This record gives sequence, structure tokens and C-alpha cells, in this order.
Amino acid sequence: MSHAPFLLASLDAEHDRSGFNSDSEPLNRYLREQVNQDIRRRVAACFVALAHGQRVAGYYTLASASILLADLPASTGKKLPRYPSVPAIRMGRLAVDQEFRGQGLGGALLADALERAARSEIAAFALIVDAKDETAAAFYQHHGFIALPASPLTLFLPLATVPRS
Repeated sequence: MSHAPFLLASLDAEHDRSGFNSDSEPLNRYLREQVNQDIRRRVAACFVALAHGQRVAGYYTLASASILLADLPASTGKKLPRYPSVPAIRMGRLAVDQEFRGQGLGGALLADALERAARSEIAAFALIVDAKDETAAAFYQHHGFIALPASPLTLFLPLATVPRS
């Protein structure tokens, strides 16, 4: 287990992703093979936690999205304008290298994503995530996310509830 301090930054070509190994091969492959295309095409932004200089210890992606008003819990939807959908920011991926597990890095990456989303000058109602399984959903719920009634693995957190620094 490593106890390296982490530096959070936007992914760039200098960052070493070659040895990144989370417990999900699709997330590993995305970081190694696809993320540069998504960044270049402006369909996602990728942020990394760096350890030991340029080594990627964890990462997450953000992209613009929307949530159908009808998909939100009634108690939330009734407080919003009657548009068919509301703007949101989607955290598409979140992964931590196995060597850095158990150090709170997943929570730190989530906190960084929430802070970036909340301080954005482009309006968005919530940060939304698609949990890969029940364990991931529990992680997000622990951090205050609310499951969509019809899609319990899709969760959201209203950005108005995020403290701004």
C-alpha cells in the first residue's frame, strides 16, 4: 500500500497511464486507449490524481448531460421549472488504481468533481452518475447522492447542496 500525496490535474500526455490497474478492465482500457479521443472531440474532460510525479493513481471524467424532469423524484421535480429536462454534469467514469485503494482517493476524486461542477460558470442542476453495481451505488449514496426512482443505479446530487470553496 502506498501513502503518496496526490496532485489533482487535467489529464495530459505527460501523465503515465501505462500501469494503471483498477478492478475494472473497461475502465483501465478507457484510460489507456480512448480518453484522448474523447478529450480531443470535446465530449469529456478527464481529471487525474497523480502520485510519484506523473503516475496516474485515479481518474474521473466529466461531460455535459441532462436529466428528464419526469425521472427525478417528485419532491425534487416540483421545485424546478417545468422544462422537459434540466441541465446536469455527468461523471462518466471514476476509477482508482488498486495500489492506492483504501486511502480515500475515490472520495477525494468525487469531492473534486463536485467542486468543479459547483463552481462552473455554466449552469447545471446536478452531478449525475451511473453506478456500475450496487456497491458503487452505495458509495455514491454514502456521499449524499439520490437514486432515480426508476433507475436505482443512476444517482444525482443537486449542485446547490455542494459547499463552495
